[in-house]
Amino acid sequence: MRRPTPPPRPHRDDVRIAVVGLLGGLALWGIGLGMNTGRLFDGAWLLVPLVVMAGLELLRRTRPRFAVIAGTLALIADQFTQGSLATVLMYTDLMYAGALYGTPAAARRLPVGTGLVTVAVTLGFLAWWQRPEAILVGVATGLVSFGPAATGMLVRGHREAAATERLRAEQTALLAEMDRAQAVTAERARMARELHDMVANHLSAIAIHSTAALSIDDEATTRTALETIRENSVDGLAEMRRLIGILRDEGGDTEPAPAPTLDGLAALVEQSRTNGLDVVLTVRGATDALPAPVELAAYRIVQESLTNALKHAAPGTVTVVVERADDRVEVRVSSPYGDRDGPRAPGSGAGLVGMRERAALLGGTFEAGPEDAKTWMVRATLPLEHPDPERELP
Repeated sequence: MRRPTPPPRPHRDDVRIAVVGLLGGLALWGIGLGMNTGRLFDGAWLLVPLVVMAGLELLRRTRPRFAVIAGTLALIADQFTQGSLATVLMYTDLMYAGALYGTPAAARRLPVGTGLVTVAVTLGFLAWWQRPEAILVGVATGLVSFGPAATGMLVRGHREAAATERLRAEQTALLAEMDRAQAVTAERARMARELHDMVANHLSAIAIHSTAALSIDDEATTRTALETIRENSVDGLAEMRRLIGILRDEGGDTEPAPAPTLDGLAALVEQSRTNGLDVVLTVRGATDALPAPVELAAYRIVQESLTNALKHAAPGTVTVVVERADDRVEVRVSSPYGDRDGPRAPGSGAGLVGMRERAALLGGTFEAGPEDAKTWMVRATLPLEHPDPERELP
């Protein structure tokens, strides 16, 4: 059998209010201070409403509606006794707590109801007494009922507004933290792409030429391979040192090197020829005044495609075509596809992932795969105007 839920314990502040109110009422009664004279119940009868009102103060938070109703009856009963100022003051606190801690509907109705009661009492006593002093009764009724209820409603509104602002601030902080985490993730991905694209070409050439130098017992071939290895290692270290220097420059005193552009494709192709590739470059259309992210993406896609051709392509000519249309730049790199007899450099697949990410960040398309039995094709389309201007490749 389920045990009944015990009633909630009174708040310690409510206990203090009840004790202070009861002791204050007893002190006023002890010195003989009352509010009414010539009432039906005189003497110690005023202690009954006083004790009842003090007990209701214990319920001002847990059961505010009951406390207001019972307190109103206790206040009416107090009018038939000598009356106590402490009873009236505790009643005003019950009205305040009813608007502050009651349900939202009850909190809205309480000021309206007490206001109507105040008006009704004023008009009633005016009609009964037909003297201006009747207005004082209405004012007293408003002070002990409408005033505390309206005050409680105002305080409740300020508390709810503060809670809403606090929730909004917490949500804003959470969104800012999510944006920061996304920015950190995006920056890590960008750094990984840049580092891979800058260094992979040189390391691939080093791996292939070092394998050739170890496998071919010819002094001239070995010397040529070692010269190529040295050149690529020096260039790779320089590019890596530049990137690390930018990352370490906390003060921003170091001027970062400009990002590669399509004007550097000729030098890139010449370097690939030095590494042993037979490359033919064709550039169609004006490639000046292109958006910087588009130029960087096109350059890196060509660079990574040549790196993959150096590692995996069969003997033959690699064709690079960069063509600018009215609203886009197309990059096509075709390389011989098939078995390769010479040394291979290991690959991780990160190059294709990076090229696809670069095209996707600009709202473009990317395809890579065998076009036929003898040709491997890399094709990327990069729009000149990104559909979302806030997303831009760093």
